[in-house]
Amino acid sequence: MKTPEQKNKELVLNAFDTLFGKREYAAAEKFWSDDYVQHSRHIPPGREGLFGLVRSLPETLRYENQYVIAEGDYVMLYGRYSGIGAPAASVVADVVRIEKGKLAEHWDVWEDEATRAESAGDAPMFRDEFPPGR
Repeated sequence: MKTPEQKNKELVLNAFDTLFGKREYAAAEKFWSDDYVQHSRHIPPGREGLFGLVRSLPETLRYENQYVIAEGDYVMLYGRYSGIGAPAASVVADVVRIEKGKLAEHWDVWEDEATRAESAGDAPMFRDEFPPGR
């Protein structure tokens, strides 16, 4: 039997894949609460603010997850957003709160992905390699 944390991890990964990967907005609505609260400085308020932002991004948008951690009603994803029209991909920690089986609240921390030349510690920020061509 799955723990609540395992169920929450699956829920959030499915939600992110549906919205950012497949870009199926009608299907994504079932994952996000009608009263969704957005704490990100990059994303307009509410579910429609998030969906509108994703609609405005290039079709090349891609989300890759590296880690998912859950405790109680909170899930943290550590991943990379690329193909967003910026010079560098963004490495992001997304934190969501689950309420009644839906994503109810979101916080994030964004950072441009460093190249090998930009990395003071000579270690990649995402997975085990530096971004190609950078």
